[in-house]
Amino acid sequence: MKIMLDHPILARFAPLLRKEAGDGHEWLLATKSDRDSDRDSDTARTRAEIAEVEVFIGARMSEAVAAAATKLRLVQVAGAGYDGIPIHALPDTVAVANTFHHGKSIAEHVLMCTLMLSRQVMATDRALRTGRWDNVAVQPDRPLAETLSGKRIGIIGLGEIGTEVARLCGALGMRVRAVRRNPATPLPADVHVDWVRGADDLPMLLADADFVVVTTPLTPGTTGLIGPAELAAMGPGTALINVARGPVVAEDALYEALRERRIRAAALDVWWAAPPAPPSRLPFGELDNVIMTPHNSGHTRETFEERAREIAANIVRLERGEPLTNLLTRR
Repeated sequence: MKIMLDHPILARFAPLLRKEAGDGHEWLLATKSDRDSDRDSDTARTRAEIAEVEVFIGARMSEAVAAAATKLRLVQVAGAGYDGIPIHALPDTVAVANTFHHGKSIAEHVLMCTLMLSRQVMATDRALRTGRWDNVAVQPDRPLAETLSGKRIGIIGLGEIGTEVARLCGALGMRVRAVRRNPATPLPADVHVDWVRGADDLPMLLADADFVVVTTPLTPGTTGLIGPAELAAMGPGTALINVARGPVVAEDALYEALRERRIRAAALDVWWAAPPAPPSRLPFGELDNVIMTPHNSGHTRETFEERAREIAANIVRLERGEPLTNLLTRR
């Protein structure tokens, strides 16, 4: 089969993809000029080559490319999110699948952020860089840091990421609560929580949490899910950690809540804009109670190795005429 790999990170794992997918395939790799082109356009080279491609691996595809892909059999999304693929423009005969394997990596990032916030790492790091010792030995009246054991963590969404967050935080003795679309869905046997409830109980979760972790997918129903009322429900002792999508949280409301310290802090790995634009139109970087990371919480070697193996396995299944994994529902 002719396979187009149009993803700069997975391209680093092309040897693994080729090995796992087996011999006999022709691979087309996106060039640097393709990747550097405008996010909303595509090159003539890509449009010309896609006409002969049977498998497309990537995160973005224009409608023009979709229309030119007359031999396409599978669009394999390079990650979990498929908002960059014009599924509506693809024929019903084209299968669309995604892949995950980022839950553990993102959960470790969440745990890192809870530790940084509870141990006041940002403030003490800044102080020591200027030569000032910011600890209780020098300042006896300074507030002490706290351990995570016994702290309450509320998780919004309990899919792969949320479940891994619950597993890690529970192992440290944190009290885990969650809301999810279907609270009756069973959890793995090694994941222990105080309770799991439906979305209607979000205010209860927010009001009784030291940390709130957002892991829910971005949908029309979750856009702006955390707005002024929800931030007010959290209160000044609560920290927000968002590893979902930026627009799940109201941008202006969050900035004002942080600036006025109506919530304690935030750790933001997802934003309201994408490169090369600034992450936000508001100066979050000027706030001293925000941990800022560039949407890289899931970017570990293990994540992409496992994705490469799963994608290759789907290529093998397609070649053999076997059912594919992680197929997306076509509506």
